Amino acid sequence: MLLFKLLLTPLFIAAVTLAGRRWGALVSGWLVGLPLTSAPVVLFIALEQGTAFASRAAQGTMTGTISVAFFCLAYSWLSLRLNWPVCLLLGWGVFFASTFLLERVSVPLLPSFIAILIMLAIITAALPKDRRPDILTTPPNWEIGARMIVATLFVLALTGSAAFLGPQLSGLLTPFPLFASIVAAFTHSFQGAIAARRVLRGVLAGAYAFAVFFLIVSGLIEHAGIVTAFVLALLGACFVQGSSLWVLRRYGEVR
Repeated sequence: MLLFKLLLTPLFIAAVTLAGRRWGALVSGWLVGLPLTSAPVVLFIALEQGTAFASRAAQGTMTGTISVAFFCLAYSWLSLRLNWPVCLLLGWGVFFASTFLLERVSVPLLPSFIAILIMLAIITAALPKDRRPDILTTPPNWEIGARMIVATLFVLALTGSAAFLGPQLSGLLTPFPLFASIVAAFTHSFQGAIAARRVLRGVLAGAYAFAVFFLIVSGLIEHAGIVTAFVLALLGACFVQGSSLWVLRRYGEVR
């Protein structure tokens, strides 16, 4: 299990990083929106804590999409005037404040999913409007290694503390915008604030697939089992993610 954690997470983040370098900031964020670390975390929780625990954690993870969206909104507006360290710290503050409030709310699975879709649409519409073209640059090579190390440590820490935190709080903290933070901050530093905002717009575009993935896992894992739930969730997320890419291309966001 430990070897699986140590191999799977860094391979995921390396693949996303290389793809983002090839196709630009928005696509990088769109890929970050996938549950590349949250899905393994919930999988490990299911294997270690059981399907009932994992079902509640998956619903919490799905609900945590709202906190990620608020992080993207806060960072985007702050980046109009502030540098990346300040944007990052204040954005994290918004994420944790949202998580603190969401932990105190208990909503059934389907109404929670509908609320997430509404919030994603509202927050996406509220982002700053930038129309400047993407500038493709190559960050330093050590960045990939740093992303891989930090991502792996995060997965190990969260899965190790799941029993202590409980299923709902574990789930809410699972979608912490770690990769969005890393990609946005490095992009902000090397390519400027406009490119960073495109990353975060891409994260929100990918968040629909994220929510669908954990809706399916939470709803099916206790009755259908771990393998079936995760396979169906993956298929559903891929369909939604492909649809969101089609929409981005149709509106000229992706070349």
